[in-house]
Amino acid sequence: MKSIPILNIEQFEQEESLADFYSNNLAPHLAKNKEIVHKPHRHNFFLCVLFTKGSGLHEIDFSAYPVTPGSVFFLKPGQTHSWNFNSTPEGYIFFHTQNFYELYFSNKKLVQFPFFYSYKNPPNLLLGPDNLRAVASRFKEINTEYNESLVYKKQKLASLVNLAYIELTRFYAGFEPQKKMLSSTYLNTLDALENKIERYYKTEKSAKFYAESLNVTSKHLNRIVRTTLNKTTTELINERILLEAKRLIVHSENSLASISEILGYEDYAYFSRVFKLKTNSTPLEFKKSYHS
Repeated sequence: MKSIPILNIEQFEQEESLADFYSNNLAPHLAKNKEIVHKPHRHNFFLCVLFTKGSGLHEIDFSAYPVTPGSVFFLKPGQTHSWNFNSTPEGYIFFHTQNFYELYFSNKKLVQFPFFYSYKNPPNLLLGPDNLRAVASRFKEINTEYNESLVYKKQKLASLVNLAYIELTRFYAGFEPQKKMLSSTYLNTLDALENKIERYYKTEKSAKFYAESLNVTSKHLNRIVRTTLNKTTTELINERILLEAKRLIVHSENSLASISEILGYEDYAYFSRVFKLKTNSTPLEFKKSYHS
């Protein structure tokens, strides 16, 4: 069974570098990894990239986003993405493990930031010229520190990354301050739900299962998802299944029947009907359409 390649942070690191953090100027990073970045792949880390020059498209889980000067992208572990550039890009990139951040901010979580809060939030923003200069200066500071060998290097990098995320949150496209006024209990439950779905979606597809595993009623869990994402719990589960189905259909060499089994559907005909109901095309039609 061949699936989408998952890249590990160690693949990118320099010798004697940190085991859970990486930073680089964008142009040399892309040149060094040119055999990887233009093909769909996943990461096991959190990624943030800033473009100061260049143009093209960034595909993230079947949505295409334009790349222009001022573009910033955020990726969580597990998301599938690839790049297609029309002109040579410049900028900065850094990525890190979850432990890298949360070790130094033990009372905070990465999901406090809206771009990492939920897969349903946009993975990008576009900065104006003045904000771009300010943010580029922060990214440059991160990259400079990464390439130095000074005392408290890791602590300073964590602090600089935290400042970058705070500043980017203030610029975040579509970020509405009132959303942060939601109950912290609701936000924590949604985070736990998404983690549960990520773990069990291939075998468990009922809202009741997730409600019971979180020790809440199905009605209350549905209220939480409605309030935070304007969706039902069942819609959230189905969206995750559908996303993985699309990933496997176009990025793996598994047969459609095998993909159906991987996702917990023993009857391919039923899986095909469910897929068509959600996408208006059969799995085979979707595969042909994507590759064309």
